[in-house]
Amino acid sequence: MNSPLALLATSAESAKLPLEMLTVFGAAKILGEIAEKIKIPAIVGALVAGVIIGPSCFGWISDNDLLHALSELGVMFLLFRVGLEVKASEFLSVGQVALIVAMLGVATPMLLGWVIMVAFGHNSLESVFMGAAMVATSVGITAQVLKDKGLLSHRTANVILAAAVIDDVLGLLILAVVSSMADGGVDIAGLATTTIVSVFFVVITIKFGTPTVNRVLPRLMPKLRAPEAEFGLAMMFLFAMALVAVYSGVAAIIGAFLAGMALAESVSHRVHDLAQGATELLVPFFLGSIGMKLDLRILAQGEVLLVGILILVAAIFSKLLGCGLGAIHMGWKDASRVGAGMVPRGEVGMVVAQIGLAKGVVGQDVYGIAVFMAVLTTAIAPLLLSIAYRGVITQPGAEPLQSDP
Repeated sequence: MNSPLALLATSAESAKLPLEMLTVFGAAKILGEIAEKIKIPAIVGALVAGVIIGPSCFGWISDNDLLHALSELGVMFLLFRVGLEVKASEFLSVGQVALIVAMLGVATPMLLGWVIMVAFGHNSLESVFMGAAMVATSVGITAQVLKDKGLLSHRTANVILAAAVIDDVLGLLILAVVSSMADGGVDIAGLATTTIVSVFFVVITIKFGTPTVNRVLPRLMPKLRAPEAEFGLAMMFLFAMALVAVYSGVAAIIGAFLAGMALAESVSHRVHDLAQGATELLVPFFLGSIGMKLDLRILAQGEVLLVGILILVAAIFSKLLGCGLGAIHMGWKDASRVGAGMVPRGEVGMVVAQIGLAKGVVGQDVYGIAVFMAVLTTAIAPLLLSIAYRGVITQPGAEPLQSDP
């Protein structure tokens, strides 16, 4: 017979999972509700919740494997759900603009980040890693804001999402270069292969994904008898596309987004509803985990705080300016919306910083600055988007939004 102490230990271990999920999910939802009450996007509240329960404040929860997995699932479902609202034809129509936006949105922050770090005496490799951390946009945050505001039909939303996909490819290629530099050289052949494969995957999926699914799914569905069979097929396609995306050299979330876009014109409204339910469950873990990664203690040193603030300002300004200039022919209002939509760095910037730290080329101070920049740009972006889209309203059943004249 088990002793009372053994039973207590077993109970405590069994309680760990629901306790962690309750703490993160509950804090994110409660702070999100409070944020909405004071006219701030709920996303900001969820991010703040992560900071409060994380190491910076109460230290109730630390980022662990379970929360990391839930976070990854959360952003995958978010991008899949957004993809279900995007038509491939509209996505392709903004390809040229999105390419310019993405290229300027990569070059500008990379240069500014490098200049600031060099100016404060950091070596070239640390400076390059900081520039790389400032490059890639975390499209999940922008996608959530646009979806919440009903703005996915606005033409700037298509530009932002398309540019973010290209931005992800470029960002991962830059990460491959700086990682090779940290290892002592650049693998040109490997980099070229990765570029070709990743671009091929994205282009082929966008071009042929929807027509292929439109032909296959109607023939397959009558043969299936299991409950929610269509949703099951959609989930298998989501995870398969995420897996192929990773092996193609781009992020799993890009595969999830492309899967949603390929299914957008063929699946029933029931699939949309079920995907929305899964998204609502998992996204708070994605948002909370970003906040938990911020440790404000690293910024206690005066110079580190100063550099962190400069990097944060540069990270915001570089996307507003660089991406905005890429879309300036759309008018300054839409250009500012595109720029604001590309501001959040989220988990992408932190991944770059973690790689630099693991390779020993980035110190704890530089890592802390990169995380500070990533979290704060993620928190600021919803506020910038709210300002940029002020007065642009969509209602259920309304015609798709167009840009302001």
